[in-house]
Order: sequence, then structure tokens, then C-alpha cells
Amino acid sequence: MLPNVLQRSAADHVPVLAAEVRELLAVRPGETVVDATFGAGGHSRLLAADLSGDGKLVAIDRDPGAKPQFDRFKATAGVDVRFLRGDFAVVLAQLAANDVRADAILLDLGVSSMQIDQPERGFSYATDAPLDMRMDPSSELSAREIVNTWDERELASVFRRYGEERYAGPIARAIVRRRTEMPFSRTGELVDTIKLAIPTPARFGEGHPAKRVFQALRIAVNDELGALEAALPAALTMLRPGGRLAVVSFHSLEDRIVKRFLVAESRGCTCPPELPVCVCGHEPVLRLLTKKAIRPSPRETATNPRAASARLRAAVAVKVGEG
Repeated sequence: MLPNVLQRSAADHVPVLAAEVRELLAVRPGETVVDATFGAGGHSRLLAADLSGDGKLVAIDRDPGAKPQFDRFKATAGVDVRFLRGDFAVVLAQLAANDVRADAILLDLGVSSMQIDQPERGFSYATDAPLDMRMDPSSELSAREIVNTWDERELASVFRRYGEERYAGPIARAIVRRRTEMPFSRTGELVDTIKLAIPTPARFGEGHPAKRVFQALRIAVNDELGALEAALPAALTMLRPGGRLAVVSFHSLEDRIVKRFLVAESRGCTCPPELPVCVCGHEPVLRLLTKKAIRPSPRETATNPRAASARLRAAVAVKVGEG
């Protein structure tokens, strides 16, 4: 059974795959933990409970809305905690460059429940709101700017690449046509345009018809895949031998990046098989803790539907030569 600390935080945020994350990170008293995507602090509360009094926890988040959540967490954390605001890829790289080392690092990717539940942030297609989607409100690029200024080819490419949207072309054309009459300013306007652009049967298929376009815009606005690709090697640099890295992703694009990175760093020689001897000199620096991505149980998805698409992968750092 999970400790009471998780039950107390459930009113604010239900952390995804909480028991599995806790088991894989295996935090021990006195260690240093980095929660690189603090959000509402659900995972941090669990990890702090395992750290006890001598441990340290560093919380990172680019959303200023996470700071009040952190302040409430700090009041009852029972360990040394610190909040760093910024893009986790940038902050992790800065910490690594300053020789900060960690025993456990968590990346919980994608949009947080805290952001989705604030309609004015424009992340949800279910509520009419300003078309925004910035995780950091001080960032210049917003979803509104993308849909109103990017050309049809760019829009279709984003929808196809980041949303794997089957009707990317027709949707992009419909957006360009509509904005010549009236620029987009609200999520509801975009949802209506998407619905009209796709075949009628597709409007009643699996999931909301705007889901993939909204995902694609959110990824583009926040450069989520670029940040992930930069954050993973920085996190690896920070890990002490025996340190654990866990990553929770929510769609195949993220999971593919995480899987590719963890597998590559857990292998030895990366030379082409036709070479008679190794010339790369690469040695494994990670040992996989998950052969396949861990998915939420039916029980978890029943109580927390937002967990349905979550996938968890983890690995442990090894000394060069141990792999």
C-alpha cells in the first residue's frame, strides 16, 4: 500500500505510475533526488518520504504555477528541498556542468494535470479558452501564433510529425482558409475548424477529433521533443554510479526517444557488424531496469483515466567496464 503522503496529495494531483516509479528509483535515506518535472509535486512527495531527514530533493519546473505548489510541499517535506525554475533540459545541463550529482532522477513528461485543469492556459480541447499552450507563459511562441502565421505546409508537417494526424493536410488548409477571414484566438474556434475539415466518420472515431492536433501544437510550442533529447544525456552525466533514471512518457514519439537513448547507452560496441574489431571504444554506462515499457494497471486507469497512455522506462548507471 502506498503511504499516506500520496493519499494526502491526491486532492491536488494524482501522480501516474506512482508505485512503479517509487520501486524503480528505490530512493534511500540520505540520497540526492532530482524531480525534473515537479508540476503539482505528487511524485516528489513520495520520493521525499523515502529520503527521510538527511536526503536532498531538487525540484525543477518551467511553469511559474509550480512554485506555489512547491512552497506547500516544502512546508511538510521533512528533507532539504530546492526549487529551480526553468526548462528541465537547460537546468539539468547547468547542474551537470557544475558537478552536481544525483542518486535518482525522474522525468515525468508532457503536460501536467495542473496545466490541463487551468482552462485559461489553453491546453485542453474540451474547454473553450484562449489559444495559448505555453508551459512557460513568458515564452514568445504560442499556439495562437503558430496557427495564425505558419504557412499551410508547416502546419501540416507539425500535425503529421508531432500528432501523427491522418488528416494533417486538410486540417492545415482549413486553418489557413479560416484565418484569412478571422484570426484564431480561442481553442473552441480551432476545434470547430478541425471537426469541419475531417470526414464525418472520423469525428466520431476513437478519441476527440482535435486530440492529435492539440498534442502537436503543444509539442511545437514547448519544443518538448528537443528538450527531451537534450535532457537525457544531461541526466546521465549527473547520475552517480548506481544512480537510477526513470522516465514517464505519454505518447510514442517521446517513448521512442527514451527507449533509443536507454538502449544505446546500455550497449557496448556500436560499430557496424561488418567491422572485424571494435574501433568505437564505447562501453555501456547504463543497465536497463525495464526491458519493456511499464504501463498502468487497469485499476489505475479506471481511477485516473489520464494515466492510460503513460509508459515508464528506467535504467541504473554503472561504472565503465561493469556493463
